Amino acid sequence: MALELMTKRNFETPAPSATVVLLRDGPDDLEVLLLRRHSQSFVLGGAYVFPGGKVDPEDAASASRLDRELSVLHAQLGEPELPAAEAGALYVAAIRELFEEAGLLLADVSPEQAVGAWTALRAGERFDALIAALDLRLAAGALQPWSRWITPTLSSVGRRRFDTRFFLAAVPPGQVARHDEHEATESLWIAPRAALREYWANRIDLAPPQIMSLTHLARHRDVASAFAAARSRKPPCIRPEPHEIEGTRVLCYPGDPGHPQSEQLLPGPTRLCWRNERFEPEAGLGILLGE
Repeated sequence: MALELMTKRNFETPAPSATVVLLRDGPDDLEVLLLRRHSQSFVLGGAYVFPGGKVDPEDAASASRLDRELSVLHAQLGEPELPAAEAGALYVAAIRELFEEAGLLLADVSPEQAVGAWTALRAGERFDALIAALDLRLAAGALQPWSRWITPTLSSVGRRRFDTRFFLAAVPPGQVARHDEHEATESLWIAPRAALREYWANRIDLAPPQIMSLTHLARHRDVASAFAAARSRKPPCIRPEPHEIEGTRVLCYPGDPGHPQSEQLLPGPTRLCWRNERFEPEAGLGILLGE
């Protein structure tokens, strides 16, 4: 299912959301978990994405179960204007969405306990009730803030607007990622460079935030390198600027002449163009791979 270019502006308030870019060290390269969204999904149907979703109303209450002080987590996001309670809810949402969509639980549990908890969740148990019944502490310390993406009013390929914080996390020891067969129909561990090559060959669909994020990850060869880079700077806030140039939709990122922010915040291209029913860089695959 090809992605659909959006043509109407959406002025709804972007929904606070959290995404987890799950990493592991492969035999030869860094690997990232991608989930293929159900082809009938309202949001990015058929595309490969990172686990994630909107903040739920219950997430703020569960912030009391995080294993780090809210003040510390709030500071890591680098958003002083954000209320600390909302920062806590974002961390809970990240942990909850990773668990719901990929069966991985960032908490002090054994792999067997994680599987049992996921089975209960799929049987209808609510996440907040489940972690309360098990008296779990949620491992917010396992999450490293990485970037923030805010959907513009003229979206690229999604019908909704999101204000999404991207977190890095390493796969918990002994736990095995899986997909839920509901929101996601496939799961894939793949090196970022290999994922970009699959996208370029039209074997997988990627939305622009995933293209740019995989391009960022392609500059790293192991989990430690990616985490070290994320800790070394404030998470960049990416507000894509869409333009129509000679009849072609162009998404401009910080550092591009078509973007109001002159400093480039991400490696790789500063713009993606709608061609061949997808967004791609003008310079081709090489700029994504850092070649």
